Amino acid sequence: MRDLQSVIPLLPRVTMCFSAQASFDLDKLKREYDALIDYQVFADILEQRLTNNAIKIPKAMEANFLAPTTAVEERIANSIYQFRKAESERLEAELFKQTKRLADAERKLQCKTTKAALDSQRIATKKITWAKGKLADLRREKVEAKDSRIFPFQYAAVIVRKSGQNWIRPMRYHCRPSGKPASYDRRFDGLYNARRDNLRGFWKGQFGNSHALMRITGFYENVARHDFERRALKEGEKPENLVLAFHSQERAMTVACLWSHWEQPDQPPLDSFAAITDEPPPEVSATGHDRCVIVLRDEAASKWLGSEAMAPEEIDAILDDRPSLYYEHRVAA
Repeated sequence: MRDLQSVIPLLPRVTMCFSAQASFDLDKLKREYDALIDYQVFADILEQRLTNNAIKIPKAMEANFLAPTTAVEERIANSIYQFRKAESERLEAELFKQTKRLADAERKLQCKTTKAALDSQRIATKKITWAKGKLADLRREKVEAKDSRIFPFQYAAVIVRKSGQNWIRPMRYHCRPSGKPASYDRRFDGLYNARRDNLRGFWKGQFGNSHALMRITGFYENVARHDFERRALKEGEKPENLVLAFHSQERAMTVACLWSHWEQPDQPPLDSFAAITDEPPPEVSATGHDRCVIVLRDEAASKWLGSEAMAPEEIDAILDDRPSLYYEHRVAA
């Protein structure tokens, strides 16, 4: 049995920085996957967010609950509005603080130019722009594409199967395996991806035991500009990062995932997941990226959710049952 140090080279690192354009239309997911929405879990996580700023919920997820028709939906909507009120007050306080800081710096600069005053001016200006943008996003009613893009440590709508029934639940996109310390979140910053060549190693507790699906319409990857442009670095040239957006014109994509339920005394429970990655298709590899999420055909996706009783070789066959897709790409803004 290999120890953790021996599998660290197989764990995804932060340089991959995978993010996805996730699907958050819960009614549509319900129809597509013959699933039930676990309203109680959504209610619990949105209430926890009121006292835990580590919980990051995309605006597109919130949009499902802002016209409530049941008691539990009303409970969820109230949690959302409470959060937005508190967040608005926090941002307004920050905006007031930085506006005063900027005015003080500019007053000092009128008398004498100093590095401290210039730094205060620069930092305050940047933070004012940030706070205004956050406030505008918070108050905006219309959901935009950016509201459904998830990054590591944010929450997504994930499909799991329990006792023969498919369920849609909110889960954090960065898997903390059951039984591991909470420090794994920072110690291993790439646990949003589960490498296929390590499913029987680091991920053995989840592989064959707790499978999930995430629906996406596109994904983003970091690549080195010189690799993307297929050239060697010039002497003295520093590597530059590019973010590429990938999508397939053929269809939305169902990604194979692993998930885990984590609990420890005196700490809030956590449901989290990781997308499984494998060797990339030629068009992704040609951009300079060496991994790609595993997208499943619809039939294979259903089998993936119910594969706990299967032999590992049968589960491998499910992961090999993929649609014929071509991933187009563009440089993301």
